[in-house]
Amino acid sequence: MTKSIVISGPPAVGKTTVAKGLAEEFQLEYLSGGDVLKEMAIEEGYQSDGDDWWDTEEGMSFLNKRENDSKYDRALDEKLTLLFKKGGVVITSYTLPWLISDGIKIWLEGSHESSTQRMQTRDNMSPQQAYEITKERFNKNKALYKKLYDFDFGEDKSVFDLIINTDHLSAQQVIDVAKETVRKLL
Repeated sequence: MTKSIVISGPPAVGKTTVAKGLAEEFQLEYLSGGDVLKEMAIEEGYQSDGDDWWDTEEGMSFLNKRENDSKYDRALDEKLTLLFKKGGVVITSYTLPWLISDGIKIWLEGSHESSTQRMQTRDNMSPQQAYEITKERFNKNKALYKKLYDFDFGEDKSVFDLIINTDHLSAQQVIDVAKETVRKLL
């Protein structure tokens, strides 16, 4: 397969799980935009260990730094665009669907309550803490990408080939729907 796939959606909606499932099914390389951004954070002196780093005080501090200096997001998006255009990858990214014109683009959506529950379970935190973090990350990212690229993250879904509401589906059901769509689009 020479095409690439990008998975986007709000925090804790299941992007990584679906992306890894598609990568395995179609023998593609999996890349996380968040992991590439965490590598940039390490270069800036942050200790960005663990999948839940974004939800920590230090992770939120780096998000605040990005709000004031777009060089991190621009460098990330340039790198992800080049990797995407080479083909053969599944990438999770908040911004890539609006920046590329080819490939397969999938948006995962769900209620804030579902994202809160996923984060609470995944990152072993209280419901209130998970709720506040998912809400803050979504709102800050939305404002950041509006300022940086002038698109409405979470509202403008016109660029997507498929939108899946994950609220009442298991992770495997979401992966299965995504697989079926990718097969049709190929």
